[in-house]
Amino acid sequence: MNNKWIKPLCGLVILILACSSLVRIFTAGETLSEYADKNLATPQSGPEDAVSSEEENASPSESSTAREGTLKHDLPHGSSDISDESPRTATLTAAYGAGAVLLCPDSLPAASGPETSSGMDGLNGTPASGYEKEFFYEPLSEDTIARITGISYPVSEEAAAGLPSAPVNTVPDTDSLAVSYDDLRHLSLLYYDFEGEIQTGELICNKKIAQDLLEIFYELFLNEYRIEKIRLIDEYGGDDTASMLDNNTSCFNYRLVDGTDSLSKHALGCAIDINPFYNPYVVFNRNGSGETYISPAGSEIYADRSRDFPYKIDENDLCYRLFTAHGFTWGGNWNSSKDYQHFQKVVG
Repeated sequence: MNNKWIKPLCGLVILILACSSLVRIFTAGETLSEYADKNLATPQSGPEDAVSSEEENASPSESSTAREGTLKHDLPHGSSDISDESPRTATLTAAYGAGAVLLCPDSLPAASGPETSSGMDGLNGTPASGYEKEFFYEPLSEDTIARITGISYPVSEEAAAGLPSAPVNTVPDTDSLAVSYDDLRHLSLLYYDFEGEIQTGELICNKKIAQDLLEIFYELFLNEYRIEKIRLIDEYGGDDTASMLDNNTSCFNYRLVDGTDSLSKHALGCAIDINPFYNPYVVFNRNGSGETYISPAGSEIYADRSRDFPYKIDENDLCYRLFTAHGFTWGGNWNSSKDYQHFQKVVG
């Protein structure tokens, strides 16, 4: 070989060896082919599919927050972590009558598989197509008004005399109610009961949180979150204690806070109690007596939140994460008392 080519060839070989060494350093000792084989094995993975070492070493509350990026149905439609594709809007549908509002079917999951669930993977992988029209709300009908008047919705003492049956909820004639019938909405929804069966439930709430509740319960349904009952409090004669004892999930009830003379957020239709028997109301040092008051009776064992048991709401629970993402506060975070069943939202 001509001596004039020896030096350039030697230089080229040295350059190739140097580049190879640098590649191995930057790919943790892998060759380029090894690096390519490893990373092409999961070509569709993205940031939301990986669990970082920081999450693995995080505290329970921190890791649950990190997981919200991977369990995408843990986040409600319309939350700040969801794009504008989510069904935040609602549409009027003639099939439900004037004023009825339901989740927009065009924005909801298609029937082709779990990957199409609003662009989000459900926890259980169950397509939701065909169920969205079961989730809707509407103004109170005459029949609904008749059902609740004198029970969850109070009447004046003068008006009570004209009712077909004696009311259980009356107010003085001079009182002005904090909400009107027009301020309320009647919700219809589906849920999974404790046996895993799909049931139809109903709630009455303030119109300003109706869309929130619709979206939250739709997400709970997609994830097969278990709720024992969702019935109007009127089926219990407006008796909150009886409803809690039956572990009934309820919302509107024009009443005072238990043991006080203050109007409850339930009276405004802005609070809801979820699986209340397993998530009791606890008051520490009630009335300065040193007594710890727990309601409903019989649920005392569930006041110990260090225990592990089914249907417990805590900060790792899907129900907690959905409600708080929608701007609700949780009674389990209160200080002088704990209302583990209770979520409420302040509305303007």
